[in-house]
Amino acid sequence: MLDLIALLKGDTQADRIVPRTGQTARLTAAVSGAMAFLAVFALALSLAAGRLADRWAEALAQSATIRLSAPEAEIEAQTQAILTILAQTPGIATARALSDDEQRALLEPWFGPDLPLADLPVPRLIEIKETAEGFDALGLRQRLAAETPGAVLDDHTRWRRPLIDAADRLRLLGWVSLILILGSTAAMITLAAQAALALNQQVLRVLRLVGARDSYIARAFVRRFTHRALTGAGVGAALGTLAIALLPRAADEGAFLSGLGFQGASWLWPLTIPPLAAATAFWATRIAALRRLRGLR
Repeated sequence: MLDLIALLKGDTQADRIVPRTGQTARLTAAVSGAMAFLAVFALALSLAAGRLADRWAEALAQSATIRLSAPEAEIEAQTQAILTILAQTPGIATARALSDDEQRALLEPWFGPDLPLADLPVPRLIEIKETAEGFDALGLRQRLAAETPGAVLDDHTRWRRPLIDAADRLRLLGWVSLILILGSTAAMITLAAQAALALNQQVLRVLRLVGARDSYIARAFVRRFTHRALTGAGVGAALGTLAIALLPRAADEGAFLSGLGFQGASWLWPLTIPPLAAATAFWATRIAALRRLRGLR
């Protein structure tokens, strides 16, 4: 605890060892800022993919559709027969045939609003809502095949699982990106710290000769580079959060990347990025400084 307080308090004499300006200072701040900016987007991607997977699972769960293709003269009679079968099937909560307006709304994104539905051989769609226990899909398919051969049951299984898997992989990609960003940040800060140590090698030798301990010298570099990383990451995270806030909302029609962002309490997640960058800089600089100082012996 005392070492942490001393690190935060600082030491004016020790801080003179580390250059305040120059390439290493600009490199550390710029890298931390750029990586924090990217980390905000990676974090937003992971959270949005998780919400997307949950939404797809919820939208397609406990629902099914029957597609009926039959001659126009028989379409109403077969529709009523299917509804009767569904009413007798355990595990089905509700079932209803979609109206022409509802089917036209489903096809509108592909064919436009003026689709002449009456002139096209569009199948009749029947929406099914399951109970929590669900129904016997195989048994229902066999009964439909026997009594209404033009009816095809789609329980959305072939659609739900691939969509959820795709969203889960997208979420995993976001977390992997965060790990790679942290690793790249640690590597760049290590290089910047090594450059600063190399530039001050003669000063380090003199300090060693007058009795300065390695931990005292390393603490100066750790404190300075941690502060630079924290400041740069804070600016980068703020800009990244602002960029996310300016993205089109999910309600905007035709919005690209709609839904990518934070919702509710998840807006607090970007606040974790600057401390994480500072912790990364702390350990990267400490390891680099102690390794360099051991090499001077």
